[in-house]
Amino acid sequence: MKKLVIILLLFCTSAVFAQKDSLNLGDRYAEDQLYFSVTYNQMYQQPSTITRSGFSYGLSSGFLKDIILNKKGTFSFALGLGYGFDFFNHKLKVEELNNVSVFSADNTLSSNTYFSHNLEVPFEIRWRTSTANKYKFWRVYTGVKFLYNFSNRFENVASNEVKTAYSDVSAYNALQYGLTFSAGYDAFNFHVFYGMSPLYKDAKMGNEVIDSSVLKFGLIFYFL
Repeated sequence: MKKLVIILLLFCTSAVFAQKDSLNLGDRYAEDQLYFSVTYNQMYQQPSTITRSGFSYGLSSGFLKDIILNKKGTFSFALGLGYGFDFFNHKLKVEELNNVSVFSADNTLSSNTYFSHNLEVPFEIRWRTSTANKYKFWRVYTGVKFLYNFSNRFENVASNEVKTAYSDVSAYNALQYGLTFSAGYDAFNFHVFYGMSPLYKDAKMGNEVIDSSVLKFGLIFYFL
């Protein structure tokens, strides 16, 4: 995991040094950018006996390559590569027993969390009020983000303080995607990620299908 993070950091750093503040071609320009987001996370479509998650958060960072679609540069699309970390304080107990994922509701747990590390591939359709020489502007970006999970870990602590942990749970859906929306002025922007794929594959709790997905909302920062 550390090697992957280092590779991503080197990729982003080289991309920044490879570009100017904006790429001027007459009135045409592109906004290749680093991004960083911090979000408050919640799960939706949880099983009926599972209550709302506790405080949970996400962090992500990466690089976006901007490809302009009109002469003024106010419309473009962008493709990126990044890394995302999510922490969930949730109520669904997940265990991996004999290579089988088992789901249950256990209200006696004093702690029930999971961590995930993801490779991100965002795709954005972009509109902004910028020009080749105007660096502070309004923007509205929307698109889709694809996630590849390369590590997940579920931990729970019983009332007697006995801790149990399971890594790389087999039912966890490694390939996920969701819709994104960002809007704001200059570097500060409101950001939403709406997961369109379930966290787990063919998962059930009793006779109830588990369709848990992720909703994130917070701030995203774009840097030239």
